Amino acid sequence: MVPVAIAQFAPTADKQGNLRVIAELAATAAADGAQVLAFPEYSMFTVPTMTDEFVTTAEPMDGEFVSSLGELARQGGLHIVAGINEAIPGEARIHNTLIALGPDGRLAAKYRKLHLYDAFGYRESDRVAPGEIESPETFTVDGVTFGLQTCYDLRFPEVTRRIVDAGADVVVLPAEWVPGPLKEDHWTTLVRARAIENTIYVVVADQSAPAGSGVSMIVDPMGLVLASLGETTGTAVAKVSPARIAEVRAKNPALKLRRFEVAEAAVRV
Repeated sequence: MVPVAIAQFAPTADKQGNLRVIAELAATAAADGAQVLAFPEYSMFTVPTMTDEFVTTAEPMDGEFVSSLGELARQGGLHIVAGINEAIPGEARIHNTLIALGPDGRLAAKYRKLHLYDAFGYRESDRVAPGEIESPETFTVDGVTFGLQTCYDLRFPEVTRRIVDAGADVVVLPAEWVPGPLKEDHWTTLVRARAIENTIYVVVADQSAPAGSGVSMIVDPMGLVLASLGETTGTAVAKVSPARIAEVRAKNPALKLRRFEVAEAAVRV
């Protein structure tokens, strides 16, 4: 079994301040025995509305912010997953990127958000370029394989299914799930659905208010919520178990019985 932690907080425009909060939460999770720790989408920088600041404050994947996260991963002896606004050389847009850093401080996997949040009155694509559709990157801890996806991608079940087809036992999903009418209900319903239909663990780390809805949680392959943070800043830990996945899949062999595969659609940007 692998202890996995979620960390929930409200990132601001102060990148160094965000790093200080991240460091405190990482130390708590490491002390609680976590081997994998998930932080929210846009952990590096967040303001209430998506302005040009998301572009002007962006950094490359080998920039200061990611290097600092790598040092925290080394200090804690764990994998850290977090969302950054990644600079694109020569572009007026950024990538909304997840990075997974190993206990050696090095990049273990990355994921650039595929489906941009052009919904509910928001226009993420004005300043964010979608990631290329590529083979999902994963990382493995003690025989458990982890995959990555981001926030609005949760509404597209084929994204999760591709990651599961790539061998993931656990999907880690950082988010800034914007509050609104029924949005928290959508969040909890979709997170549990992705776990149930794929018979996997889903680990979601959301921003807390004001930008996010909170309710970060760890859900098992039967859709049971093993840990949740409600609206609070903090961390929570639960163990993910290959034996539990095997037990659930013996009862519900949905992946084995399916009659359709996921195929790449025409690109619409």
